[in-house]
Amino acid sequence: MDPILHATPGNPIPGTPITGFFTGHRGVKLRYAVFRSDAPVAKGTVVLLHGRNEAIEKYFETIRDLNARGLWVATFDFRGQGGSQRLLKNPRKGHVHRFSDYVRDLELFIEHIVLPDTRLPFFLLAHSTGGLIALTAAPRLANRIDRMVLLAPFVGLGGQKLSPKNIHRISRLATFTGLGRICLTSDDPTKPYDDNPLTSDQQRYQRNVDILKAHPHLALGPPTARWLYEAQETIRQVSSPKHLASITVPTVIVAPGNDPIVPFAYQEKLSQYFRAAQLVPVPGSRHEILQERDRFRAQALAAFDAFIPGGDPEPESTNAPALAEFSED
Repeated sequence: MDPILHATPGNPIPGTPITGFFTGHRGVKLRYAVFRSDAPVAKGTVVLLHGRNEAIEKYFETIRDLNARGLWVATFDFRGQGGSQRLLKNPRKGHVHRFSDYVRDLELFIEHIVLPDTRLPFFLLAHSTGGLIALTAAPRLANRIDRMVLLAPFVGLGGQKLSPKNIHRISRLATFTGLGRICLTSDDPTKPYDDNPLTSDQQRYQRNVDILKAHPHLALGPPTARWLYEAQETIRQVSSPKHLASITVPTVIVAPGNDPIVPFAYQEKLSQYFRAAQLVPVPGSRHEILQERDRFRAQALAAFDAFIPGGDPEPESTNAPALAEFSED
């Protein structure tokens, strides 16, 4: 039997997780894992939501950090990416039929995996597209999730040749003329480190490239027109003052200051109408703050520690950092 999780040099699997697949919305097969802390008393469970084109393996370092804090971690790959079932014949196309499918998958994950198999209280840590999913689901999560930390939540699109308005027009036209499965950009799986918008840490960047080189079935190409249309419609929905007022889960938004994908201004604007949220800027950081240099990554983890009860690392923990050789500059 093929392993469910994949280790690569410099990126070992944390501990001995519980792994498997659960059935998501409309029967889609989704890969999940639960990582238990070695702490004698668990401080709770973090539900970890990834960004688009990410997989569980990319977060092994962060999972190890959370386990060292006495926290369990429960996570899964979104439909259509990572080790979960792909939705189109071409597995590299990033597609979704409805953005609400992601939300329903999250609800099923909490109901069938998190509630029966992990430890209270429950917290949510979400990056980028995961943050948008969390914002969409948040009004219905008040009785289950105690607190949320959103890292560069996908509430606006920057760094593109076309303006967001033109991307919306084109993706909407394609979606409603039966062309929702086409991609509006070319598929370029080999992107060099130089000038990438994700991280200024070359070693972590290369580590993530090596994961996909060793296990190419985890990789994803550009989003389809339908994905872009659904995402932008969802951004409009969650950014409305009415929706934000309906969220009562206390939230911290960690906003990278040098993020070309979700520019800081979008995250700052969101926080102005989000009564339950506090904005924590991290000047200089690019989009993937948990994959960034230590100086930026440490600020995101410090914000998490200050906000999540018992989030400080265990003083007696023997869990060594996954990439201890990284410099602090």
